Amino acid sequence: MKILHFPLVKFIISFVLGILIYPYFNQKVVYVLMTIFILFSLSIISHILYKKRNFNLVFNTSMLLLGLLLGFYTAFTHKETNNSNHYTKLNLTAERKHDFRVKIIERLKTTQKNYRFISEIYSIDGKECSGKTIINFSKKEPIKKIEYGDIINLEATYYENRSSFNPFQFDYGKYLERQEIYAQCYAVNSHFNKLGSENNLLNYLSNFREKIILRLEPFFKSNDNFSVYKALILGQQQDISPEIVQDYQFAGAVHILSVSGLHVGFILLFVQFLLKPLPNTKRGRFIKLIAVLLSLSTFCVLAGMSPSVIRSVVMFSFLAIGMYYKRETNIYHTLLVSMFLILFIKPSFIYDIGFQLSYLALFFIIWLQPIFKELWKPKNKILSYFWDIVTVSFAAQIGTLPLSLYYFHQSPGLFLLTNVLILFLVGVIMIFGVMTMLLAIIGFVPQIVVKILELLIQTLNSIIHWVASFDSFIFRNISFNQLMMWSFYLLIITFFIFIKTKSYRNLLATITSVILLQSTFIYNKINSEASSEGIVFNVRKNNLITERNGQKVLIYANDSIINNLSTNLGIQSYLMGNFSTIAAAKPIDNLMYINSKKVLIIDSSAIFLKNIKPDVLIITNSPKLNLDRVLETVTPKIVVVDGSNFKSYSKLWEATCRKRKIPFHNTHEKGFYIF
Repeated sequence: MKILHFPLVKFIISFVLGILIYPYFNQKVVYVLMTIFILFSLSIISHILYKKRNFNLVFNTSMLLLGLLLGFYTAFTHKETNNSNHYTKLNLTAERKHDFRVKIIERLKTTQKNYRFISEIYSIDGKECSGKTIINFSKKEPIKKIEYGDIINLEATYYENRSSFNPFQFDYGKYLERQEIYAQCYAVNSHFNKLGSENNLLNYLSNFREKIILRLEPFFKSNDNFSVYKALILGQQQDISPEIVQDYQFAGAVHILSVSGLHVGFILLFVQFLLKPLPNTKRGRFIKLIAVLLSLSTFCVLAGMSPSVIRSVVMFSFLAIGMYYKRETNIYHTLLVSMFLILFIKPSFIYDIGFQLSYLALFFIIWLQPIFKELWKPKNKILSYFWDIVTVSFAAQIGTLPLSLYYFHQSPGLFLLTNVLILFLVGVIMIFGVMTMLLAIIGFVPQIVVKILELLIQTLNSIIHWVASFDSFIFRNISFNQLMMWSFYLLIITFFIFIKTKSYRNLLATITSVILLQSTFIYNKINSEASSEGIVFNVRKNNLITERNGQKVLIYANDSIINNLSTNLGIQSYLMGNFSTIAAAKPIDNLMYINSKKVLIIDSSAIFLKNIKPDVLIITNSPKLNLDRVLETVTPKIVVVDGSNFKSYSKLWEATCRKRKIPFHNTHEKGFYIF
């Protein structure tokens, strides 16, 4: 690939690697800065000398190392916990409530119990500090209207992020940390007061977006249709129902709900169409450029400034500047420079799944779509249009498939059909959607326009639901780890390089990639079959214990879990992570042998066998017992309390075990127990 020969490309790739390696190294920043200065000087000197002598190797090496260290330094400077006044430096506890003064900066998806907002902390208990946290307001109590930029005082309980409580499940705590959010707070609604509002352009535009939503809401008869409208046009996905999201996922069209290149490209074309009457003079082109850049920037803020929106706006802004100067831009360079600028400003975006998928999709569309298009060149314009949709969709799907399998462990089999059916419809919806938004801004919304728009969205949802209903074409619960993902990408890249440039060397690389991918499957199978373990899961108000021998898993649980094994996320995540299947499911007995360990279980009946000396004592369903007397009788090596117990009981039992110096494991606090 010739693109890799350019120093800029190598520099940006090494810059990204520098951001990724930052969490694994703890170097003093002063040494990093000194090395950056030395490498920068060396790259300039070698570049000057390269014109006369062969200093190419020195220049390339210094640029690679410079990019790596600059990425490292960028990640360091944006890591908020490196600030001395960050709230994580305070001795905060969940044992009592704290007084917070915060500013609201973003609204999150509402849960069944809470309204949720991301806030910027100004002070806690009167001590000035900084950092971001999630504030939860209970739905059980009335709450005042909250807007972007509001500065509020509140009393709340503070909880640090915790890792996932069950094996192989999505680690929400780690995800929040990568967004620079290290805690969640649960507010006392009655102790919540507004102090004022911070007025700036971002807050104004965010509140302006909310006003547009409020003006349009009464015109829509269906909340589902309106939530899809907000996602398509304004980038607000917080109110989409889980059923709608699931339909779009199963149909292979979830990318439609995220404002991205498709939407931003339309905005660019729409603004250019409106400015077409302006003369094509230097002054006219400059006015067009400024209008386009302002329109894209405003749309970026109105759409919530998600990673995919920022990526698309930055990239199309580069394209607009290229058109202004009448220069052809290398699309790969535009893509990489836009990525560099975004990560330089906010390096945590590198961990955002949407950011990763959007860049991969666009890269593979640029690279592979021309190859697929050469396979068939229909002369009919309608056939050519649909063939373009197929080739673009197929290229994007190939590029994102390994990453999607790694993150989501499923793949929609009818993604091509979905895109052929809906892309034209989405374009029409965008036209009416933007028109409706502009009309709402001036305060005049004709009912007929909204009716047409809602009918189009309803048609879109119906098509998506119909495609998603073909359950047999949805491939779920696919075991796929990181090693397999990288091997799969290596195979895809080497294979299409061979297709594009047939040579013995490229063929050998492709064959090697096939062997490597097969080897990862064999390694995972052998590794899984050679291990065994027992797990006590943390399940609220339920009991779940598993025993795995190789790839066979025995499940011990109550009936409510046994009857819903196929939909239980905890079990399915565990099976996928271990490349295993369920051998049998049984009720929990009071005495069991799991992974060669004698396990005694005391449930709500508080009946137990005496004088058996178990390796593990598991307490479930909050039995009323005097643990001190129980320990005198059964003398276990460790006491495990699962998520079905009352917290107050667990605290008393923990104190008893501490007094007797017996190890104690509470799954509600420490997560699953493995033995």
